[in-house]
Amino acid sequence: MKSKISNALSDFFFEYETPRQVLVRNRRVGVVCRLIQLGVLAYIIGWVFIYEKGYQTSDTAVSSVFSKMKGVGYTNVSGNEMVWDVADYVFPSQGDSSFVVMTNYIITEGQKMGKCPELEGKCSSDGDCEGGSLKRTGHGQMTGVCVNATKTCEVLTWCPVENDHNIPDPPLLMSAENYTLFIKNSVTFPLFGVTRSNLVEGINYAYIKTCLYHPTDSPLCPIFKLGDIVKLSGFNFKKIAKEGGAIGIVVDWTCNLDVAVKHCKPKYEFHGLYGNPDETDKARASMGYNFRYAKHYMEDKVQKRTLLKVFGIRIDIIVQSLARKFDIIPTLTAIGSGATVVCDLVLLYLLPKREFYKNMKFKYTDTQTQDPDSEAGSIETAMTK
Repeated sequence: MKSKISNALSDFFFEYETPRQVLVRNRRVGVVCRLIQLGVLAYIIGWVFIYEKGYQTSDTAVSSVFSKMKGVGYTNVSGNEMVWDVADYVFPSQGDSSFVVMTNYIITEGQKMGKCPELEGKCSSDGDCEGGSLKRTGHGQMTGVCVNATKTCEVLTWCPVENDHNIPDPPLLMSAENYTLFIKNSVTFPLFGVTRSNLVEGINYAYIKTCLYHPTDSPLCPIFKLGDIVKLSGFNFKKIAKEGGAIGIVVDWTCNLDVAVKHCKPKYEFHGLYGNPDETDKARASMGYNFRYAKHYMEDKVQKRTLLKVFGIRIDIIVQSLARKFDIIPTLTAIGSGATVVCDLVLLYLLPKREFYKNMKFKYTDTQTQDPDSEAGSIETAMTK
């Protein structure tokens, strides 16, 4: 009994079992088999390793974006000259990754709370103006009076009512084309402990003072001319400045950390999100981008305000990131998926004793002379010792 147990343990630990296969001499089957093996090998090398970089592990970044606009605009509307600086034309205040640069506006000055007629919504009698009610497209609360002079309902609101039917053309702030945008971006890949800034090696204070971004001549300069941003996004500045729109600036960090970290540099891409229907934006139902804001003040103890309907270019700075670095675990996983095919190719076709290994692994048969009922016609499963 003890001897049987000892022999069983010896066979279990010191012997290796592998199936013995029958090698069928058939051209069609052989060609198909080799094509499949080559396909598996090409998939492992071409797709898993080269394209998908299966030998590397990946990580995305934690990022921060700081922005700053610079430039001065000038307008002269009906003899009223005005200079606009960043405090006047950037909304919200400096620093956000998403902001609006004003390029056109409609101004309504000296509004005060009172009763005045609406611009739209014709009426023929007071019965058409329900007192106390509000219209979704109206400017205030109806008083129940139909004003004969305008044939519109009287409302309690900020008077005079804004008239925004005529958008200034050309845009009042065409000088915005020469404004500049400074982008400062930092990213950290926590898995690899790598931190990078878009102010990479070679970009110093002296360089920033004179550089201006260009896709080929100065691709790493973090200062962008607003007119260039619009052009690179596919829009025409005069058209988008009239009614506004939105542009996305993508800061792309795609880094291979198997090489020196200094090669991990950002790339800038520009995308027109919405603006003019005859260019990249097909949403004709709602064109451009605008909003309103008011400046309140007191005059002769009466509260008044200046209302501005702002048309502008919305800038969204978006950071995309993907860093890769060699890792033994995904490498072994990728290799393991095709290890059998690769090892068989090496064992049977490359090693000096390949004929010996072939004879030990395969039993040859010929489908043209083989008797299908003979013993050799079936797969041999007995273990050869």
